[in-house]
Amino acid sequence: MSNATDTRPVGAILPNWRVPGLPGPAQIKGRYVRLEQLDPAGHGPALFRALGREEEVWTYLPMPPFPDQSSLIAHLEEVTADPAKHVFYAITPEGASEPQGFFSYYTIQPQGGAIELGYVALGPALQRTRAATEATFLMMDWAFDAGYRRFEWKCDALNAPSRRAATRFGFTFEGVFRQATVVKGRNRDTAWYSVIDSEWPALHAAFTRWLAPDNFDAAGQQRHALTTR
Repeated sequence: MSNATDTRPVGAILPNWRVPGLPGPAQIKGRYVRLEQLDPAGHGPALFRALGREEEVWTYLPMPPFPDQSSLIAHLEEVTADPAKHVFYAITPEGASEPQGFFSYYTIQPQGGAIELGYVALGPALQRTRAATEATFLMMDWAFDAGYRRFEWKCDALNAPSRRAATRFGFTFEGVFRQATVVKGRNRDTAWYSVIDSEWPALHAAFTRWLAPDNFDAAGQQRHALTTR
């Protein structure tokens, strides 16, 4: 038997690595938006009003538009049942009296330090707004501050708006998993994106500059685009 040292390449040692905890702050507040852990009974009626029957909201999600409030609430109860798997947040923009959408930490893998922003359902009033951008920023910021190393964004490869958003937010495209799953009886190829912890300081600065009040004119239009590259 040879006593030669194994010289095959291996990954770098992480001397300060600590497994982060599960996500779960009850509320995350920003300048333009408030995130609250989703309570199906409490938030469900407002969420149904905001997006329950909006067909385009559900095009790339596993469920169709909901025909009534009770069916949406039942679905939210199902997906929020295990906080070790998914943690959902209701999204309420500044000045709104009730939430206009929701999303989640959808795939949570503390042992590897990876977490995903998933199940994004934004009502028309929330889409393409400062609040929606800040909500994404707040989710990312919490995760990296908690010690996660990798923040993932996955979407149907045909979902062009989601793919544009991932690029705008500074995510790196990692490829397409072909025939990854079947959704609503149709093939789904899944596009994968990520941000890793070493990239976050520069992205954090870019988001902070974009979200500053003086980046918007009196009509609420941005003066400078979000530049993450």
